[in-house]
Amino acid sequence: MEENQLMDSGVSQLNSNAFFIDPVRILNRSYTRFRVSPSTYYSRFFDSLNSAQSPKASEDFRKRKRKRKKKIQSLNEREQIADRRHQEVKPFLLKAHEALLEATDLLKVLRNLRNDGCAVGECKELSQETSELSFMELGGVWQAPLYEIVLNYQQDDKTLQNGGSPLAQSIEQRETPVFNNLVANEGSYDIEAEIFNHKYIIPKRSCFYMSDMQQIDSLIPAGSDCGFNLIVIDPPWENGSARQKVRYPTLPSRYFLSLPVKQLCHTAGALVALWVTNREKLRDFVENDLFPKWGVTYAASFYWLKVKANGMLTGELDLFHHRPYECLLLGYCDGKDTHSGNLTRSNPIPDNRVFISVPGDYSRKPPIGELLLDYVPGSMPARCIELFSREMIAGWTSWGNEPLHFQDSRYFVSKTTEN
Repeated sequence: MEENQLMDSGVSQLNSNAFFIDPVRILNRSYTRFRVSPSTYYSRFFDSLNSAQSPKASEDFRKRKRKRKKKIQSLNEREQIADRRHQEVKPFLLKAHEALLEATDLLKVLRNLRNDGCAVGECKELSQETSELSFMELGGVWQAPLYEIVLNYQQDDKTLQNGGSPLAQSIEQRETPVFNNLVANEGSYDIEAEIFNHKYIIPKRSCFYMSDMQQIDSLIPAGSDCGFNLIVIDPPWENGSARQKVRYPTLPSRYFLSLPVKQLCHTAGALVALWVTNREKLRDFVENDLFPKWGVTYAASFYWLKVKANGMLTGELDLFHHRPYECLLLGYCDGKDTHSGNLTRSNPIPDNRVFISVPGDYSRKPPIGELLLDYVPGSMPARCIELFSREMIAGWTSWGNEPLHFQDSRYFVSKTTEN
């Protein structure tokens, strides 16, 4: 049953409060001509040792290791609060993980996710020789307003040869500024875009606005009824891991106070979903400063539990500074017309819901928008936006200084080779 759910939708319900998701299957709903390559998405946690090792053997090994290195440490007041939060959610995480380990058919699918659907020779690896285009650097130079991206709209040519097959496919090219400009693909097919000899795949019915925080006000709709019902935010919080790995620049927490969340909301209100790390100082800042400043009322917490290809956690659950889960804080931002009779009401949002997946690249969050739609206020379909986005989804607006990061063609394979 769980296996069929995953194959059909990319989401498999494990119990009343837990889900397993395959981000690749979910993302591929956004594409028609291309698809996300599972071998490039799942670039970690799929080594042969982890895949072959049994869950029990892995757990026993960690227990022996803990006994050898166990140290008694006293926690300060803030760490004690963080530990209490952890102890409160721990039973939900354990129950979700146990449900996954009991789903034997699903575990078989999980172990093969990295090669799922790949034809012979199609499961490619990311080339270390190909350099990524740094949009942050490009956007910081004076020529940035002059840079254009070429959008290639492919249209089937209906002219037939004698044998009855199409002669060719025509391509319509459009050029548009890539920075400080809403770049949209309003069609029903994904398209290939190009800038500085780098190619990017733009999902169907999606758009992006690439800018720094000084330009985000340009996204505020002229009318509040054109605002967004679902706002997902993944800020580049300051943390030691990001600095050490030099993956992306971080910002002090106070910078995010200026985000115009209230102004981006639909007149019917919005569900706001904020990714946070497991630092108590940050949680305190969000609850006492950031949400009040944005006009957001806290509603619930969801948790992303990370597992390897063999179903085991990516780290020890009780390891204080490197826990194998992240938190998604949910809250509501009231609109001006929340009591209108012609708008659908959102369902009560559950607390401590857990979704499990194998992580992709560093800092790459799983696409959890579909798990939130039942709790979004206002009429359907919802208008959705992701702030500090590094990836695009059909039907969404993506804003940030590198929303095309994971749209690089290196992460995709063409469907033209499939029959």
